[in-house]
Amino acid sequence: MGGLRRRAAIAAAGIGLAIVGGCPGLRADETPATCSKEEFESAVEAAAGSLRDLNNQNRPVFQEKLRELKEKRHWSHDDFIAQAKPFVKDDKTAVYDKTADELLSAIASMGQEGSAAAAPDCALLLELRARMKLLVDTQSAKWIYMFEKLDSELAK
Repeated sequence: MGGLRRRAAIAAAGIGLAIVGGCPGLRADETPATCSKEEFESAVEAAAGSLRDLNNQNRPVFQEKLRELKEKRHWSHDDFIAQAKPFVKDDKTAVYDKTADELLSAIASMGQEGSAAAAPDCALLLELRARMKLLVDTQSAKWIYMFEKLDSELAK
C-alpha cells in the first residue's frame, strides 16, 4: 500500500512539474512581463493531457484490484456491480468530483478568456496554472483515497 501512495505522489509531482514546465523558474508569486495567447491554449491542453495520463495510469490497476476483490469474495456479476460501487462513489469521492467539476469549469473559462483577450493577462495565466495544479492534485488525492479503501478491503 505504501508503494501505491508513493507512486501516486510521484505521479502528481511529475504532472505538476509538467504543467508549470512551460515557465522554468517561475514561482506562483511572480507574474511574467509577457505571455501569449498560445500559452493559455497550451496550458489547458496540458491539464487535459495530465488528467488523461493520471487516469490511464491508475484505472487499469484499480480495475484489476476490483476484479481481485470480486474473486476473493466470490461475487456474481450482479453482486459485483452493487458491491463495487462504494469503492468508486461515496460522499468523499462526491466532494472530489464536485471540486474537480468547479475547477474544470474555471479552467475552461480562464483558458477561453486568456486566448481571446487582445492583450493576454499574464496574472490570469498564473492563476490558470495554479488551478490546473489543484485539479491534478485533487484527482490524485481521489485515486489515493479509492486505492486505500480497496486495499483495506482486500487485506481483510
